[in-house]
Amino acid sequence: MRARDYDLEFRDKARRTRAWGTGLLAAAALLWGWCAVLLLTPYEVDRKPDDKYPVACEPRLLTELGTAGEGRRTATWCGSERDWPEALAVLGLSVPVSIAGVALFTLGTLSGRMSAHAEAMRELDKHATASDA
Repeated sequence: MRARDYDLEFRDKARRTRAWGTGLLAAAALLWGWCAVLLLTPYEVDRKPDDKYPVACEPRLLTELGTAGEGRRTATWCGSERDWPEALAVLGLSVPVSIAGVALFTLGTLSGRMSAHAEAMRELDKHATASDA
């Protein structure tokens, strides 16, 4: 395989690696958004199926011992509907996805830039050799 063909294939792999990193970062952003929705939006809870008057609940994060802050001990509907472990699980899942996304994006970008730098150095060497002759 010629050097130019190898270089083009290397840059193509770098672009694919960077695209995978971008995709993983987008997935992590969706997980962060889902966590934000779980913690920051008010919600309603049906006490029974097809409830005409559901209980209105405050957001999980922005309440001080209100409807969402009361737990199962007081037998409130809001406290048991959106529990903390679900939001923390979503947030915890986003961490390895983010780390992998950043690593792949950085690797793809760095590989492409190093390949471009190596090509520029070869061109400079070629011009230097031609001017010496």
